[in-house]
Amino acid sequence: MAICFQAPVKPICVRPSITFSSTPKPQSLRCNLSVPIRTQVSEPEPVLTSVKTFAPATVANLGPGFDFLGCAVDGLGDFVSLSVDPNVHPGQISISHISGDASGKLSKNPNWNCAGIAAIEVMKMLGVQSVGLSLSLHKGLPLGSGLGSSAASAAAAAVAVNEIFGGRLGLEELVLAGLKSEERVSGYHADNVAPAIMGGFILIRNYEPLELMRLNFPAEKDLFFVLVSPDFEAPTKKMRAALPTEIGMAHHVWNCSQAGALVASVLQGDLVGLGKALSSDKIVEPRRAPLIPGMEAVKKAAIEAGAFGCTISGAGPTAVAVVESEEKGERVGERMAEAFWREGSLKAVKAVKKLDRVGARLVS
Repeated sequence: MAICFQAPVKPICVRPSITFSSTPKPQSLRCNLSVPIRTQVSEPEPVLTSVKTFAPATVANLGPGFDFLGCAVDGLGDFVSLSVDPNVHPGQISISHISGDASGKLSKNPNWNCAGIAAIEVMKMLGVQSVGLSLSLHKGLPLGSGLGSSAASAAAAAVAVNEIFGGRLGLEELVLAGLKSEERVSGYHADNVAPAIMGGFILIRNYEPLELMRLNFPAEKDLFFVLVSPDFEAPTKKMRAALPTEIGMAHHVWNCSQAGALVASVLQGDLVGLGKALSSDKIVEPRRAPLIPGMEAVKKAAIEAGAFGCTISGAGPTAVAVVESEEKGERVGERMAEAFWREGSLKAVKAVKKLDRVGARLVS
Protein backbone atom coordinates (compact mmCIF):
# COMPACT_ATOMS: atom_id res chain seq x y z
CA MET A 1 0.00 0.00 0.00
CA ALA A 2 1.32 3.47 -0.83
CA ILE A 3 0.65 6.87 0.66
CA CYS A 4 0.90 10.03 -1.47
CA PHE A 5 2.43 13.28 -0.23
CA GLN A 6 0.38 16.37 -0.82
CA ALA A 7 1.50 19.96 -0.34
CA PRO A 8 -0.02 21.62 2.73
CA VAL A 9 -3.03 23.77 1.94
CA LYS A 10 -2.54 27.48 2.43
CA PRO A 11 -4.80 29.06 5.07
CA ILE A 12 -6.75 32.11 3.98
CA CYS A 13 -7.25 33.79 7.34
CA VAL A 14 -5.54 37.09 8.03
CA ARG A 15 -6.27 37.74 11.68
CA PRO A 16 -7.16 34.44 13.30
CA SER A 17 -8.59 33.85 16.74
CA ILE A 18 -6.53 31.94 19.25
CA THR A 19 -7.61 28.85 21.17
CA PHE A 20 -5.59 27.33 24.00
CA SER A 21 -5.86 23.70 24.99
CA SER A 22 -7.16 22.96 28.48
CA THR A 23 -3.99 21.11 29.49
CA PRO A 24 -0.74 22.89 30.35
CA LYS A 25 1.39 20.66 28.11
CA PRO A 26 1.41 20.96 25.19
CA GLN A 27 -0.16 24.39 24.56
CA SER A 28 -2.14 24.81 21.39
CA LEU A 29 -2.55 27.90 19.21
CA ARG A 30 -5.28 27.63 16.63
CA CYS A 31 -6.22 29.84 13.69
CA ASN A 32 -9.97 29.26 13.52
CA LEU A 33 -11.48 30.00 10.12
CA SER A 34 -15.05 29.59 11.39
CA VAL A 35 -15.06 32.85 13.38
CA PRO A 36 -15.26 36.39 11.99
CA ILE A 37 -11.94 37.98 11.10
CA ARG A 38 -10.87 40.55 13.68
CA THR A 39 -10.78 44.06 12.24
CA GLN A 40 -8.50 46.89 13.32
CA VAL A 41 -10.54 49.70 14.91
CA SER A 42 -8.13 52.35 13.67
CA GLU A 43 -4.73 52.57 12.09
CA PRO A 44 -2.12 52.23 14.84
CA GLU A 45 0.48 54.89 15.44
CA PRO A 46 4.09 53.95 16.13
CA VAL A 47 4.91 53.86 19.84
CA LEU A 48 8.66 53.68 19.12
CA THR A 49 10.76 55.40 16.48
CA SER A 50 13.21 52.51 16.08
CA VAL A 51 13.73 48.95 17.29
CA LYS A 52 16.23 46.13 16.94
CA THR A 53 15.10 42.51 17.03
CA PHE A 54 16.70 39.08 16.96
CA ALA A 55 15.34 35.74 15.75
CA PRO A 56 17.12 32.43 16.40
CA ALA A 57 18.27 29.64 14.15
CA THR A 58 16.00 26.61 14.01
CA VAL A 59 16.25 22.87 13.46
CA ALA A 60 13.32 21.63 11.37
CA ASN A 61 12.00 18.07 10.95
CA LEU A 62 14.00 16.63 13.89
CA GLY A 63 14.27 13.36 11.99
CA PRO A 64 10.80 11.84 11.56
CA GLY A 65 8.87 15.13 11.90
CA PHE A 66 9.06 16.32 8.30
CA ASP A 67 7.21 19.67 7.96
CA PHE A 68 5.54 19.40 11.37
CA LEU A 69 8.28 19.48 14.05
CA GLY A 70 10.96 22.05 14.76
CA CYS A 71 12.84 23.80 17.54
CA ALA A 72 14.82 26.99 18.14
CA VAL A 73 18.54 27.10 18.88
CA ASP A 74 20.11 29.68 21.18
CA GLY A 75 22.93 32.04 20.18
CA LEU A 76 22.70 31.88 16.37
CA GLY A 77 20.37 33.97 14.24
CA ASP A 78 19.54 37.18 12.36
CA PHE A 79 19.10 40.79 13.50
CA VAL A 80 16.72 43.38 12.09
CA SER A 81 16.89 47.12 12.79
CA LEU A 82 13.71 49.01 11.89
CA SER A 83 12.90 52.71 12.08
CA VAL A 84 10.16 55.13 11.15
CA ASP A 85 11.42 56.95 8.06
CA PRO A 86 9.65 60.03 6.62
CA ASN A 87 11.60 59.52 3.39
CA VAL A 88 9.88 56.18 2.74
CA HIS A 89 6.48 56.25 1.05
CA PRO A 90 3.68 55.83 3.64
CA GLY A 91 2.59 52.24 4.06
CA GLN A 92 5.75 50.85 2.51
CA ILE A 93 9.05 49.25 3.57
CA SER A 94 12.49 50.19 2.30
CA ILE A 95 15.49 47.88 2.88
CA SER A 96 18.39 50.25 3.41
CA HIS A 97 21.21 47.84 4.27
CA ILE A 98 22.05 44.13 4.35
CA SER A 99 25.18 42.84 6.09
CA GLY A 100 26.65 39.58 7.34
CA ASP A 101 26.62 36.10 5.81
CA ALA A 102 25.67 35.95 2.13
CA SER A 103 24.56 39.60 2.17
CA GLY A 104 25.65 40.04 -1.46
CA LYS A 105 23.20 37.34 -2.58
CA LEU A 106 20.08 38.97 -1.13
CA SER A 107 17.81 41.47 -2.86
CA LYS A 108 17.02 44.84 -1.30
CA ASN A 109 13.64 44.77 -3.01
CA PRO A 110 11.29 44.12 -0.06
CA ASN A 111 9.00 42.06 -2.29
CA TRP A 112 11.84 39.59 -2.96
CA ASN A 113 13.47 39.56 0.47
CA CYS A 114 12.34 37.30 3.34
CA ALA A 115 12.47 40.10 5.88
CA GLY A 116 10.71 42.53 3.56
CA ILE A 117 7.86 40.15 2.70
CA ALA A 118 7.15 39.40 6.38
CA ALA A 119 7.35 43.08 7.32
CA ILE A 120 4.91 44.05 4.58
CA GLU A 121 2.51 41.34 5.70
CA VAL A 122 2.52 42.59 9.30
CA MET A 123 1.89 46.14 8.09
CA LYS A 124 -1.11 44.86 6.14
CA MET A 125 -2.42 42.98 9.19
CA LEU A 126 -2.12 46.13 11.29
CA GLY A 127 -3.59 48.37 8.60
CA VAL A 128 -0.56 50.68 8.48
CA GLN A 129 -0.97 53.18 5.65
CA SER A 130 0.40 56.50 6.93
CA VAL A 131 3.92 55.53 8.03
CA GLY A 132 6.94 54.39 6.02
CA LEU A 133 9.60 52.14 7.56
CA SER A 134 13.28 51.61 6.84
CA LEU A 135 14.74 48.16 7.52
CA SER A 136 18.32 46.97 7.97
CA LEU A 137 19.09 43.23 8.02
CA HIS A 138 22.15 41.58 9.53
CA LYS A 139 22.48 37.93 8.50
CA GLY A 140 24.01 35.78 11.19
CA LEU A 141 23.01 32.62 9.33
CA PRO A 142 24.31 31.46 5.94
CA LEU A 143 21.88 30.73 3.13
CA GLY A 144 20.99 27.12 2.42
CA SER A 145 22.48 25.92 5.70
CA GLY A 146 19.55 23.94 7.09
CA LEU A 147 19.32 26.30 10.07
CA GLY A 148 16.24 28.26 9.05
CA SER A 149 18.03 31.25 7.54
CA SER A 150 15.00 32.60 5.66
CA ALA A 151 12.72 31.98 8.65
CA ALA A 152 15.04 33.89 11.01
CA SER A 153 14.97 36.95 8.75
CA ALA A 154 11.19 36.78 8.41
CA ALA A 155 10.64 36.26 12.15
CA ALA A 156 12.91 39.13 13.18
CA ALA A 157 11.24 41.49 10.69
CA ALA A 158 7.69 40.50 11.68
CA VAL A 159 8.42 41.05 15.37
CA ALA A 160 10.16 44.38 14.64
CA VAL A 161 7.15 45.85 12.82
CA ASN A 162 4.79 44.57 15.49
CA GLU A 163 6.88 46.09 18.29
CA ILE A 164 7.14 49.50 16.65
CA PHE A 165 3.35 49.65 16.66
CA GLY A 166 2.91 48.47 20.24
CA GLY A 167 2.87 44.68 19.90
CA ARG A 168 -0.77 44.43 18.83
CA LEU A 169 -0.48 41.09 17.00
CA GLY A 170 -0.27 37.71 18.72
CA LEU A 171 2.20 34.92 18.08
CA GLU A 172 -0.01 33.00 15.67
CA GLU A 173 -0.54 36.08 13.52
CA LEU A 174 3.21 36.70 13.38
CA VAL A 175 3.71 33.08 12.33
CA LEU A 176 1.21 33.59 9.50
CA ALA A 177 3.16 36.66 8.37
CA GLY A 178 6.36 34.63 8.42
CA LEU A 179 4.66 31.84 6.48
CA LYS A 180 3.86 34.31 3.72
CA SER A 181 7.60 34.87 3.38
CA GLU A 182 8.50 31.18 3.58
CA GLU A 183 5.93 30.34 0.92
CA ARG A 184 7.64 32.73 -1.50
CA VAL A 185 11.14 31.45 -0.80
CA SER A 186 11.17 27.77 0.15
CA GLY A 187 7.62 26.44 0.43
CA TYR A 188 4.59 26.64 2.69
CA HIS A 189 5.95 25.02 5.84
CA ALA A 190 6.05 26.40 9.40
CA ASP A 191 8.57 24.08 11.06
CA ASN A 192 11.23 26.81 10.93
CA VAL A 193 9.31 30.06 11.25
CA ALA A 194 7.02 28.90 14.08
CA PRO A 195 9.86 27.97 16.48
CA ALA A 196 11.83 31.03 15.31
CA ILE A 197 8.99 33.24 16.53
CA MET A 198 7.74 31.20 19.50
CA GLY A 199 10.92 29.51 20.75
CA GLY A 200 11.30 25.99 22.12
CA PHE A 201 9.88 22.90 20.43
CA ILE A 202 6.84 23.43 18.19
CA LEU A 203 4.53 20.88 16.57
CA ILE A 204 2.43 22.01 13.60
CA ARG A 205 -0.75 20.02 14.08
CA ASN A 206 -2.56 21.44 11.08
CA TYR A 207 -2.11 23.99 8.30
CA GLU A 208 -5.79 24.72 7.57
CA PRO A 209 -6.65 26.05 10.01
CA LEU A 210 -3.12 26.71 11.24
CA GLU A 211 -2.76 25.01 14.61
CA LEU A 212 0.48 25.13 16.56
CA MET A 213 1.35 23.17 19.70
CA ARG A 214 4.13 24.18 22.05
CA LEU A 215 6.03 21.18 23.46
CA ASN A 216 7.56 22.20 26.78
CA PHE A 217 10.95 20.62 27.41
CA PRO A 218 11.45 20.51 31.22
CA ALA A 219 13.14 23.72 32.42
CA GLU A 220 15.29 21.87 34.96
CA LYS A 221 16.95 19.68 32.33
CA ASP A 222 19.82 20.52 29.99
CA LEU A 223 19.79 19.89 26.27
CA PHE A 224 22.58 20.77 23.85
CA PHE A 225 22.58 20.67 20.07
CA VAL A 226 25.80 19.98 18.20
CA LEU A 227 25.53 21.78 14.86
CA VAL A 228 28.16 20.97 12.23
CA SER A 229 27.85 22.93 9.00
CA PRO A 230 29.97 21.91 5.99
CA ASP A 231 31.08 24.29 3.27
CA PHE A 232 28.28 23.14 0.99
CA GLU A 233 25.00 24.77 0.05
CA ALA A 234 21.80 22.70 -0.03
CA PRO A 235 18.92 24.87 -1.32
CA THR A 236 15.64 23.88 0.29
CA LYS A 237 13.77 23.65 -3.04
CA LYS A 238 16.39 21.30 -4.46
CA MET A 239 16.36 19.09 -1.37
CA ARG A 240 12.56 18.94 -1.35
CA ALA A 241 12.60 17.85 -4.99
CA ALA A 242 14.56 14.75 -3.94
CA LEU A 243 11.72 13.44 -1.76
CA PRO A 244 9.53 10.50 -2.79
CA THR A 245 6.00 11.18 -3.99
CA GLU A 246 4.75 7.94 -2.44
CA ILE A 247 5.77 5.92 0.60
CA GLY A 248 4.99 2.40 1.74
CA MET A 249 2.65 1.73 4.64
CA ALA A 250 5.43 0.11 6.70
CA HIS A 251 7.60 3.24 6.51
CA HIS A 252 4.58 5.42 7.25
CA VAL A 253 3.78 3.48 10.41
CA TRP A 254 7.43 3.47 11.47
CA ASN A 255 7.87 7.22 11.06
CA CYS A 256 4.61 7.96 12.86
CA SER A 257 5.70 5.87 15.83
CA GLN A 258 9.10 7.58 15.92
CA ALA A 259 7.54 11.04 15.75
CA GLY A 260 5.25 10.11 18.64
CA ALA A 261 8.22 8.85 20.62
CA LEU A 262 10.10 12.07 19.92
CA VAL A 263 7.22 14.23 21.19
CA ALA A 264 6.90 12.10 24.34
CA SER A 265 10.66 12.32 24.91
CA VAL A 266 10.63 16.11 24.59
CA LEU A 267 7.81 16.46 27.13
CA GLN A 268 9.54 14.06 29.54
CA GLY A 269 13.01 15.52 29.06
CA ASP A 270 14.24 12.08 27.98
CA LEU A 271 17.42 12.74 25.98
CA VAL A 272 18.04 9.08 25.24
CA GLY A 273 14.57 8.66 23.76
CA LEU A 274 14.83 11.98 21.94
CA GLY A 275 18.13 11.03 20.32
CA LYS A 276 16.89 7.58 19.34
CA ALA A 277 13.78 8.97 17.66
CA LEU A 278 15.77 11.79 16.03
CA SER A 279 17.98 9.22 14.30
CA SER A 280 15.19 6.97 13.05
CA ASP A 281 13.68 8.64 9.98
CA LYS A 282 13.15 6.15 7.14
CA ILE A 283 11.48 8.47 4.61
CA VAL A 284 13.26 11.82 4.18
CA GLU A 285 16.79 11.38 5.50
CA PRO A 286 17.57 8.34 3.28
CA ARG A 287 16.81 10.47 0.19
CA ARG A 288 18.69 13.58 1.31
CA ALA A 289 21.77 12.13 3.02
CA PRO A 290 23.37 10.86 -0.24
CA LEU A 291 23.15 14.41 -1.64
CA ILE A 292 25.34 15.75 1.19
CA PRO A 293 28.92 14.43 0.85
CA GLY A 294 29.96 12.50 3.96
CA MET A 295 26.64 12.81 5.82
CA GLU A 296 26.21 9.11 6.55
CA ALA A 297 29.74 8.93 8.00
CA VAL A 298 29.08 12.08 10.05
CA LYS A 299 26.01 10.53 11.66
CA LYS A 300 27.93 7.37 12.50
CA ALA A 301 30.81 9.41 13.96
CA ALA A 302 28.44 11.44 16.16
CA ILE A 303 26.82 8.38 17.70
CA GLU A 304 30.16 6.60 18.20
CA ALA A 305 31.46 9.72 19.99
CA GLY A 306 28.58 9.58 22.48
CA ALA A 307 25.73 11.59 20.97
CA PHE A 308 22.23 10.32 21.77
CA GLY A 309 21.24 10.79 18.15
CA CYS A 310 22.04 12.60 14.92
CA THR A 311 20.20 13.65 11.76
CA ILE A 312 20.09 16.30 9.05
CA SER A 313 18.97 19.73 10.24
CA GLY A 314 16.09 20.80 8.02
CA ALA A 315 17.01 20.34 4.36
CA GLY A 316 20.72 20.27 5.25
CA PRO A 317 23.62 20.32 4.85
CA THR A 318 24.06 20.99 8.58
CA ALA A 319 24.14 17.86 10.72
CA VAL A 320 22.61 18.09 14.21
CA ALA A 321 23.35 15.82 17.17
CA VAL A 322 21.89 15.80 20.68
CA VAL A 323 24.01 15.62 23.84
CA GLU A 324 23.62 16.37 27.56
CA SER A 325 26.61 18.68 28.12
CA GLU A 326 28.64 21.31 26.35
CA GLU A 327 31.88 19.43 27.00
CA LYS A 328 30.62 16.29 25.30
CA GLY A 329 29.20 18.43 22.51
CA GLU A 330 32.64 19.82 21.74
CA ARG A 331 34.09 16.31 21.43
CA VAL A 332 31.21 15.07 19.32
CA GLY A 333 31.42 18.12 17.07
CA GLU A 334 35.12 17.52 16.42
CA ARG A 335 34.46 13.94 15.33
CA MET A 336 31.62 15.06 13.07
CA ALA A 337 33.73 17.76 11.41
CA GLU A 338 36.54 15.26 10.88
CA ALA A 339 34.10 12.88 9.18
CA PHE A 340 32.89 15.61 6.83
CA TRP A 341 36.49 16.22 5.77
CA ARG A 342 37.53 12.58 5.64
CA GLU A 343 34.51 11.18 3.79
CA GLY A 344 33.13 14.22 1.98
CA SER A 345 36.22 16.41 1.46
CA LEU A 346 34.28 19.27 3.03
CA LYS A 347 35.52 21.74 5.60
CA ALA A 348 33.01 22.24 8.38
CA VAL A 349 32.42 24.52 11.36
CA LYS A 350 30.85 23.36 14.60
CA ALA A 351 28.79 25.02 17.29
CA VAL A 352 27.34 23.66 20.53
CA LYS A 353 24.18 25.50 21.54
CA LYS A 354 21.31 25.21 24.00
CA LEU A 355 17.61 25.19 23.22
CA ASP A 356 16.25 28.71 22.69
CA ARG A 357 13.10 28.86 24.81
CA VAL A 358 12.17 32.47 23.95
CA GLY A 359 12.11 32.89 20.18
CA ALA A 360 12.20 36.18 18.28
CA ARG A 361 12.48 39.16 20.59
CA LEU A 362 13.15 42.85 20.99
CA VAL A 363 16.79 43.49 21.91
CA SER A 364 16.90 47.30 21.85
